[in-house]
Amino acid sequence: MKIHELEGHIQTIYLVEYPDKLLLLDGGCRCDVAVVRSYIEKDLQRTMADLKLVVVTHMHPDHAGGARLYQKRYRIPVASAKLDSQWYAGVKGSVQHNVDTLLAYWVAHRKKKSFRWLWYSKNLHPDVVLEDQQTLPGFDDWQVWSTPGHTDRDLSLLHPESRLVYVADIMLKVKGKFITPVPIKFPDRYRKTVKRLSQLSYGEVLMAHGGRCAVRGEDFLKLGHNVEETPQEYEVLIDIMKSFIKKTLTSR
Repeated sequence: MKIHELEGHIQTIYLVEYPDKLLLLDGGCRCDVAVVRSYIEKDLQRTMADLKLVVVTHMHPDHAGGARLYQKRYRIPVASAKLDSQWYAGVKGSVQHNVDTLLAYWVAHRKKKSFRWLWYSKNLHPDVVLEDQQTLPGFDDWQVWSTPGHTDRDLSLLHPESRLVYVADIMLKVKGKFITPVPIKFPDRYRKTVKRLSQLSYGEVLMAHGGRCAVRGEDFLKLGHNVEETPQEYEVLIDIMKSFIKKTLTSR
């Protein structure tokens, strides 16, 4: 097994290579599908048919944005958490979906990325549903953990043999420091999640934002203490709007 780290539009993409198959640890942005395809065909000299499973750890645009394309265009099965409801259900969900997508555009702007189309379906109908502590279908060396808090359906993926875990957005590394994600929709569940992850005796953590690095149990526990300081996405959006208005007025 070899894990390839690809630069996604606003996050790191992890593509796992085996002699006879490939696994994508998260769906990425909509525009990242082309990045993954190019890497598979040009760098690995393989075909998209070798990609046997795409996991979606949660429904934010940089994790679920490419899911529909993998399903419809390439007939690749998508796996996600077993929940009856859609994360972006109803009118409120539609508003939230728009806010989250706009925030993804803002992150791309901050990272000085070229404009790419990020809008994606707010609903996901996974081909495979995943439950806590089961193994990934076709990849039984990977174990699924339910790690909610950032949203209600966050998943982490453990690889016991390599002593590593992919935590998606449960932990981020920015300017050399580990921080909590924005938002934390369920603070109590998030605290339980980081406490659970802190008990792992694993050597490395793969993060969607922060790359691959060694993490100690106490690093996870510290995140649980910072939950109340984490802003909600609407607060971030308001700050962005204030900054934009201020720049507009001062430039006149």
